[in-house]
Amino acid sequence: MPGGSGIYGSPAGAYSKAAGGYGPGAGRGASAYARVGVESGVMAASPHQLIVMLFDGAQASIRAARLHLQDGRVAAKGEAISKALDIVNRGLRAALDGERGGEVASGLDGLYDYIARRLIHANLHNDEASLDEAERLLEDIASAWRDIGSTPT
Repeated sequence: MPGGSGIYGSPAGAYSKAAGGYGPGAGRGASAYARVGVESGVMAASPHQLIVMLFDGAQASIRAARLHLQDGRVAAKGEAISKALDIVNRGLRAALDGERGGEVASGLDGLYDYIARRLIHANLHNDEASLDEAERLLEDIASAWRDIGSTPT
């Protein structure tokens, strides 16, 4: 969240549950507190952990998209796929360093492009198999990335 704007939502929303009410603002307050927790995790994370968080977020969005697709919630499916696309394109692809990463970074860039195209196809055609493929490919890369992080230096 750039500049931290909008973290806490409306004061009424943040306090409605604490005051004993579960009105429409209660969800916003809980969501705001969750965002603060995520932002705190991001602030304390190493660069390696940040990439793991991006993989986790993309995969969670794909899983959500699959559930929305299965339940016929087209708009929610589209939002979840859009979130996964943003993470792949503006997070994972943007983090690649072509100069230092050379062929590996170039190969990952091509793979991320392919994953993005599968997600777009899944969205346009309500194609669960494309979601599955995108999730599998991301998991393969994420698994390798996690293994790198657990290897002692």
